[in-house]
Amino acid sequence: MTAQISVQSLNETRFEVTVEEEGSQTRHIVTVEPAYASKLAGSGVSTEDLVRRSFEFLLEREPKESILRGFNLREISRYYPDYEVEIREQLAR
Repeated sequence: MTAQISVQSLNETRFEVTVEEEGSQTRHIVTVEPAYASKLAGSGVSTEDLVRRSFEFLLEREPKESILRGFNLREISRYYPDYEVEIREQLAR
């Protein structure tokens, strides 16, 4: 079953992400600096879409319950060094 990922903008840099899967859900608060979003996604992709695709990336590697409840998007590359390259490639398609 594929997870349902919803991303709600709280302000310009903070997003609430809800992941629903197999009858349970988790909530996460993600911070994204505009310059970092631009570095990864360019100008043609919304920050909400970047966050959603980043969660897809994470869910391919770990269960939703293992994803931090609050984090800066930049932190993903500390755990997964291939994150920035992979997310750029995905968003370019």
